[in-house]
Amino acid sequence: MDLGNIRLSQTDIIADLISKIALRDRKAFDTLYSHTSSKLFGVLCRLLTDRAEAEDALQEVYVRIWQKADRFATQDASAMSWVYAIARNHAIDRLRTRKTDTSPIDDMADFLADDAKSPEQNAVASGEAAAVEHCMEKLGELKADAVRAAYMEGYSYQELSDRYKIPLNTMRTWLRRSLQSLRACLEE
Repeated sequence: MDLGNIRLSQTDIIADLISKIALRDRKAFDTLYSHTSSKLFGVLCRLLTDRAEAEDALQEVYVRIWQKADRFATQDASAMSWVYAIARNHAIDRLRTRKTDTSPIDDMADFLADDAKSPEQNAVASGEAAAVEHCMEKLGELKADAVRAAYMEGYSYQELSDRYKIPLNTMRTWLRRSLQSLRACLEE
């Protein structure tokens, strides 16, 4: 795209379009769609593995982009990364809702057996939980929170990096070293 004598990169174009969309510019929205839809469709097809579902998801992603364009901050992430993150997160949401199993009750008989733990098993589990919590406290509040968010809540490294406002590789190091510390603490 050429604006007078200024030549813009693809990233600059996308960022400019998103800022115009935040002002509810429909032409900018159409242009963004034509520049990015094929790439996002490919991402959604790969994640969802169903072309029809990916087509539906693509439309929903663009609705989200329209609704959230005013939240895009150019200094935090590249424009395409922001657009890809919206698509990826939407696909993950769809995959999570897809996991509901509607098998007839007779097919579930093996799963309905009472697998309750014995009092002895409950006591052992309680002791292990206390040991894990003790070791988590040794990590410090920020690192323990990051470990919980990554391994119990499913946050990605990038999401945690953004959340704590630290570089991505630093977040990876935090998590790797925290897991090593937990393992050593639990082995004591």
